[in-house]
Amino acid sequence: MPSQWEQIVVDAEDPARLARWWAEALGYVIVHEQPDEVEIRRSRDELPGLLFGVSAEAKTVKNRLHIDLRPDDQEAEVERLLDMGARHADIGQGDDVPWVVLADPEGNEFCILSSKRE
Repeated sequence: MPSQWEQIVVDAEDPARLARWWAEALGYVIVHEQPDEVEIRRSRDELPGLLFGVSAEAKTVKNRLHIDLRPDDQEAEVERLLDMGARHADIGQGDDVPWVVLADPEGNEFCILSSKRE
């Protein structure tokens, strides 16, 4: 029997702050919280989750794994996330791609894809 995907672990300088940012960005809820780690999920009983844990090291290079989000309205979603504290990120993607690369408040890159597929 294959393994079940439980969560993705995100190292963070401030796990509570970053978890709350991602919970708001994704419409997730906090399902577990301790001083050094916070887990969020779509709902309490739905996997996978994102687990934010303390890291003493600041992020210094491009993520090797990132989240892609596909909104109903790419432009509106980019604006909403920028208003929440995301920022544009240049990872060498060029100007002719159909996605927008942003970084969360701690610099983790993620992509906002073009609006939903037909």
